[in-house]
Amino acid sequence: MSQMNRALMTIPRRAESRHANELRATFVDSGIADAMRTVDHQIIYGRRGTGKTHALRFLEGVVKDDADLAVYLDLRTVGSPDGLFMGQRLHLAERAGRLLRDLLQQFYDQLLELAFEDESLLTGAFLDKMQAFQDAVTSVQVIGEVSIAETEQQVHQTDRNRALNGRLSGQGPAIEGRFGKKASNSTSSETQTTHTGNERVAINFGDMAKAIRDLAGSMQARRVWLLLDEWSSVPPDVQPYLAEFLVRCVLPLQIFTVKIAAIEQQSSFSIQDTATGARIGAEVGADIAANLDLDDFMVFEQGSDRAREFFVGLFFKHLTSGNDSQHQVAGLLNERDLIRLGFTDRRAFDELVRAAEGVPRDALNIASAAALKAVAERISVPNVRAAARAWFLKDKEAALSGQSDAGRLLNWIIDSVIRGKRARAFLVNRRDSRSPILMALFEARVLHLVRRGYSAQDQPGERYDVFSIDYGAYVDLIQTNYEPQGLLAAENEGEFVDVPTQDLRAIRRSILDLDAFFEAQPS
Repeated sequence: MSQMNRALMTIPRRAESRHANELRATFVDSGIADAMRTVDHQIIYGRRGTGKTHALRFLEGVVKDDADLAVYLDLRTVGSPDGLFMGQRLHLAERAGRLLRDLLQQFYDQLLELAFEDESLLTGAFLDKMQAFQDAVTSVQVIGEVSIAETEQQVHQTDRNRALNGRLSGQGPAIEGRFGKKASNSTSSETQTTHTGNERVAINFGDMAKAIRDLAGSMQARRVWLLLDEWSSVPPDVQPYLAEFLVRCVLPLQIFTVKIAAIEQQSSFSIQDTATGARIGAEVGADIAANLDLDDFMVFEQGSDRAREFFVGLFFKHLTSGNDSQHQVAGLLNERDLIRLGFTDRRAFDELVRAAEGVPRDALNIASAAALKAVAERISVPNVRAAARAWFLKDKEAALSGQSDAGRLLNWIIDSVIRGKRARAFLVNRRDSRSPILMALFEARVLHLVRRGYSAQDQPGERYDVFSIDYGAYVDLIQTNYEPQGLLAAENEGEFVDVPTQDLRAIRRSILDLDAFFEAQPS
């Protein structure tokens, strides 16, 4: 096996497999670095594999260089099994309280660790406020009835002794008598109070807000960046309560900046209380911005040059950062060398970029599989296609195994769009683009969003989203009669449009009708 192919196969696929300094060294800016560095509270959306964790860890390093404090928390490691999975046995508020307590405890631990690294923070005021914060985190209540058990004991005892004795002596008869009486009386009483009920986590938002505010005031005006990763790993019904805590206790403090990495389709930042009608959680757009979506970057159709530049930089940094001279690929001195040494030509690398569909983790996995197939040769277009097809079946299609409706919709789209119209993309009315069944395909990365909110002059008020079908879903149709010929099917048979025109009539054949799919399903 060639040195380059072996190196491609050993690149870590997940950001948590790398050390923080390596993550920063391998970060390639796709245009999001400056947007993340704003002090505004922000949600960073993106599907799995788009680089959310990598981006947060990069930001963590930048923040530390600026002498601010960065606290990175992986929400997958927060919470107990009882609070996360036993929704029927525990009250929702109790589950949220347990999760929040664990989150705050991790925040406390990391902040204390940062203080030990920076002795300027270890003042008496800081340590006092940290103790007050810890006290607020660990508060509990006993919820239930209180019962009082009283016990009283009384003891009364009386003993009587009588005796009459007689004797003869030289002085005459004598009578001797003894009378005795012994009495004892003791009384004791005992009162016992018993609390019955369940211990419940009781974090008072007012006390906690004061504790955090006082703690922030003791940090010598150092900004604290709270980086919350894997928000979508929190149960959806608990997420709004976690967001409510942030709104009440953290977001109003000017010294705090909160960044949240989340999957949009699996995130719930607010709900309405059915009993009171009150809103619980954070209002996206008002309390916290959601202006950064990693799915909008690096898609080949949105800019082939930009996508190619990003992925060349991605592979080059992964192959050169943190490796000593013995593990460096010979001759790999700059980004231009990557394609020359690893691929038969630029077209083969472009095929890899197209197959990745803008998802860095998919690009790393497809490149690894293609390198395995190439063995000692440079990676060719057929290697990329075979690897992309295998990755699609292994990872993406397999993710739909428990969602039969979504799987049927994917097959229906392939038949109607690719085989029927020989196109790779279609339009969906914005009213239908948030359909759960369509979002399931998008989340599984078998559909990709090419363009949002497309509108046409001949239908004012109507907006459409443009979705493309994953490369791995149709790669086996390439070089057959069903090979896609263009992005969107035009009105006239055999014509295609790469960019939606203002005249919707030209591409009306590309609109996907979900109602037709549901009507075709057996009842």
